[in-house]
Amino acid sequence: MAGNSFGTLFKLTTFGESHGIAIGGIIDGCPAGVLLDLEKIQEDLNKRKPGQSAIVTQRKEPDTVEFLSGIFEGKTTGTPIGFVIKNANQKSKDYSHIQDTYRPSHADYTYDEKYGVRDYRGGGRSSARETASRVVGGAIAKQVIPHISFTAFTASVGNISIDKNIEELDISLIESNPVRCPDPASSEKMESYIKEIRSQGDTVGGTIQCVIKNVPKGLGEPVFDKLHAELGKAMLSINAVKGFEYGSGFEGTKMKGSEHNDLFNADGSTTTNLSGGIQGGISNGMDIYFNVAFKPVATIMQKQQTINSKGEEVEMQGKGRHDPCVVPRAVPIVEAMAALVIADFWLQNKVSKI
Repeated sequence: MAGNSFGTLFKLTTFGESHGIAIGGIIDGCPAGVLLDLEKIQEDLNKRKPGQSAIVTQRKEPDTVEFLSGIFEGKTTGTPIGFVIKNANQKSKDYSHIQDTYRPSHADYTYDEKYGVRDYRGGGRSSARETASRVVGGAIAKQVIPHISFTAFTASVGNISIDKNIEELDISLIESNPVRCPDPASSEKMESYIKEIRSQGDTVGGTIQCVIKNVPKGLGEPVFDKLHAELGKAMLSINAVKGFEYGSGFEGTKMKGSEHNDLFNADGSTTTNLSGGIQGGISNGMDIYFNVAFKPVATIMQKQQTINSKGEEVEMQGKGRHDPCVVPRAVPIVEAMAALVIADFWLQNKVSKI
């Protein structure tokens, strides 16, 4: 299987399955001498782990990361950083009913068609549990570039959206509620709606907004490796993501050039930031902001028509422990993937000119 690594200089390779012994990863290219705060890495993992509130899957996993190499006396050594996160609460029997059945809108059918074999226990390698390893990689990336900040939060759930600009939000409130929404009025509505959807045996999607501040000028390459293209790839590689837009995004299509252009100030900053901090695929020093759209989780606790591996029409219903809305737990994943991209380009920029 290809496609298990992400990055050029700062590279993360992940391994493991949802119901295997453990998941984990190897980080290659991390500079030596970085003093790591291991508690902060675990804090990011705790934001992603299951069972943390009443509106997420109740699978109980401590998600404690164990580092195997690349760190000595609290500092990175420049060698590959190996780590594992042991799976402690597998209930593989919850998936025995889909051993030969394809769940609608899951990777089951395409995975089987591609490889001819699949681990049906929770989706195996295609499970969102793999993203815990990304959070570890992203948490370390953040500490390589501590001068750059990453803030992601839930901007909408279903049709419930924050109706304020980010400048009007108190981001210190993100962790004050299980939805991870910095607007108290919206977060209450979102939480109630998720609980209602869950009681119906259904699921709902939403969006996450992310803002990256203090980005230096010059990150990104102008042709195939544009900064926004790599951010888009990073976000679209996350399970359940269906869309990515940065800066003015699709709203920009409704504007005229005279309205959309970001005019320069004398210091090189711009009076507006509809470019989203990126011009010509390269960062311009302004804040980078983008939105990520997540579909409703495909596993629902309702009967659905599908087919099995023999091509026979059958009926199935989801079982086990699943998120009614993946968005709140995906907030640290979005931050992690953004940090991996920025750290990688930051390192590449170190060798782009003498």
